[in-house]
Amino acid sequence: MADNDIEIDLDDLGHRMDGAMTALRSEFQSLRTGRASASMLDTITVNAYDTVTPLNQVGTVNVPEPRMLTVTVWDKQLVNKVEKAIRESGLGINPVMDGTVIRLPIPELNEERRRELTKIAAQYAEAARVAVRNVRRDGMDQIKNAKSAGMSEDDQKIWSGEIQEMTDKHIAAIDAALESKQAEIMQV
Repeated sequence: MADNDIEIDLDDLGHRMDGAMTALRSEFQSLRTGRASASMLDTITVNAYDTVTPLNQVGTVNVPEPRMLTVTVWDKQLVNKVEKAIRESGLGINPVMDGTVIRLPIPELNEERRRELTKIAAQYAEAARVAVRNVRRDGMDQIKNAKSAGMSEDDQKIWSGEIQEMTDKHIAAIDAALESKQAEIMQV
């Protein structure tokens, strides 16, 4: 096999690293800052009709005010289950029931809770870094396999450099996202 026939799929590695960034962004959206955001409720599931169902599939989530969320539950029988799911979600929000509408006043975050949330954000970022490094390791394993298939040392160095550059770019993006999220959380 000639050197030109051996290629490493950088697109696949890039997509997988991008996937880690996408997952991180969605985890960051679920973290509560001082402002109301409909995405805060994305991780909440409700036991509806003997199935675990995402909250946004049993009701409409709205943000009528900067510090208020409302959930309009479509099925009256699920209102109590939705209220219980929100109460037990760990978001620190006390739902107020009003018929099929559940109001969620977003309280100010105290300093201790802000610090806690920045630590959680850092844990999410570290998990994303680990995912990116795992993709990097897979790419390096592909290079090792290609070496045994006849890839030259020069080509190995080129591919290794490209994978490392891609990894560094994604790690920097994760660090920037974390810094931004932590600043948003600490903003009073």
